Amino acid sequence: MSKIGRKPIDIPEQVEIKIEDSKIKVKGPKGELEFKIPALILVEKEEKQIFVRPKDQKKLDKKTKALWGTTRAHIANMIEGVTKGYKKELEMVGVGFRAQPSGNALVFQLGYSHPIEFVPPEGVSLKVAKNIITVEGIDKQKVGETAAKIRALRPPEPYKGTGIKYKDEEIRRKPGKAVAKEEGAGGE
Repeated sequence: MSKIGRKPIDIPEQVEIKIEDSKIKVKGPKGELEFKIPALILVEKEEKQIFVRPKDQKKLDKKTKALWGTTRAHIANMIEGVTKGYKKELEMVGVGFRAQPSGNALVFQLGYSHPIEFVPPEGVSLKVAKNIITVEGIDKQKVGETAAKIRALRPPEPYKGTGIKYKDEEIRRKPGKAVAKEEGAGGE
């Protein structure tokens, strides 16, 4: 049995859900999302709740259990996305590091010899305030993936801590050469 998959999903008042063939559509105040239900999983809507079950209760292999919990989590994330939305914040640390909006895209100056233009996928919006980049959208996967791609433009380095990092991320700093040399010389 899947611990996550067994839990029913409550449907808020402002959310409309349609289950057709092997797809589920979730519509709310912030937008609409669609998800293809795996062949091994059955999704049922009963009053104000959604139940996710495996089609064959007797044959529960590892794959079916994994899909059961994953499908339930996807549907719960879709409902939360269309009601509240998702948001990730990134912080640019470094002298001269900046981002400027240019139409739908962001143009980054990250210490390279050239500016980098980043165009977000459809359904994801980017905002910049000083050195904080905010990634917002209704699809949790797209928001997380876009934030990861922005972070990958200039990942934080462990010596000075410069680069693009998540706002709540803790960067483990390494001592530089001078500190390491002094520690090694004291032991002789």
